[in-house]
Amino acid sequence: MLAAPPLSGLKVLAFEQYGAGPFGTQFLADLGAEVIKVESPADGGDMARGVGPYFLEPADATNASLFFQSFNRNKKSITLDLTKPGAREILHRLAARADAVASNLRGDVPAKLGLDYASLSAANPRIVCAFLSAYGREGSRASWPGYDYLMQAEAGYFALTGEAGTPPSRMGLSIVDLMTGLGQAFALVSAVLKARETGVGTDIDISLFDLACFNLSYLSAWYLNAGHAQDRVARSGHPSLTPCQLYRTGDGWIFIMCNKEKFWPILCDAVGHPEWAADPRFATFKARLKEREAIETMLDQALSARTTAEWLSIFGGRVPAAPVLDVAQAMQNPFLHERQAIQSVECTAAGDLRLLATPIRVPGVEMPRQAAPEHGADTDSVLSEIGFDAARLRELRDAGVI
Repeated sequence: MLAAPPLSGLKVLAFEQYGAGPFGTQFLADLGAEVIKVESPADGGDMARGVGPYFLEPADATNASLFFQSFNRNKKSITLDLTKPGAREILHRLAARADAVASNLRGDVPAKLGLDYASLSAANPRIVCAFLSAYGREGSRASWPGYDYLMQAEAGYFALTGEAGTPPSRMGLSIVDLMTGLGQAFALVSAVLKARETGVGTDIDISLFDLACFNLSYLSAWYLNAGHAQDRVARSGHPSLTPCQLYRTGDGWIFIMCNKEKFWPILCDAVGHPEWAADPRFATFKARLKEREAIETMLDQALSARTTAEWLSIFGGRVPAAPVLDVAQAMQNPFLHERQAIQSVECTAAGDLRLLATPIRVPGVEMPRQAAPEHGADTDSVLSEIGFDAARLRELRDAGVI
């Protein structure tokens, strides 16, 4: 008999939209949590439902957007307009049975809508209110909208990405959104763990701006303590380790990462130049860093004798290396399929839908595999569980509350 997913029994009300918040709560849902996505009834709900350009058939289904499906699988959807009379009663009944509220609204909005601990603790003293915002819920930017690319620009990512001498460039992914969503999920579970121990919930915050800056990690430490402001390195190279960058092969590129001293002599031997390992100019990371350009020329010449695939076969895992693939090639990578990293989920809009599976593996546990819900699909069933009968649901719907 298969064990239950690790977050079975966790109930989360998610007031979320677009990418960052939904990405984080999808991690919770993938691990078995009951995530109830609360959306406005009047404007189509989460704006991501309309994000194209690619849709399932029929394209007019409210869960047809492939963008939306990428952030919202394994969740339920209910509609509730918190600005309408009577909506707060519903919110408090829902909160009374939930472990947490997750939101990624603008920093000054949650308190206005009654989504903070001060507003919900009377209904449930153990409730955790986990907020994700652009710039935090306090301070001079609390009311500012903000998005991933803005954070990349202000936190220095543009200055670190791309080739030296070219215009500043963002990363190819919305990495700040994705990591902040994951951070919110981690914060929420951590706070719920404490609330279950103490019986007292809390507010807990994360912001795109704080996470974007936090990601600077050792680069921030270098500046704050040594005054070094890191710039871009040619060929996506590591700022302090060599060889660790792109090199030319007979048919394209390969990325090599000799990030431990032991890999340098193995690489030298594999490319047919064992004498390089004995050369005092290349004896240590510090020495090789001074000779980065020379090593680049030497390795380009040696590696150009064979294709990338041939070198990967020769290296055989002894030298850390990877091919440089585009998105299509990445999705066709045999190792991705060996890892069973693509799953099919049931979707009423279009039959089976193929999505990347959660990267978290739990032996002996089958994770949920449900497509993202249609707008408001679970409103009646969820509200029925907290005491609303069919007649009352009709009244609420007629009044635009749900």
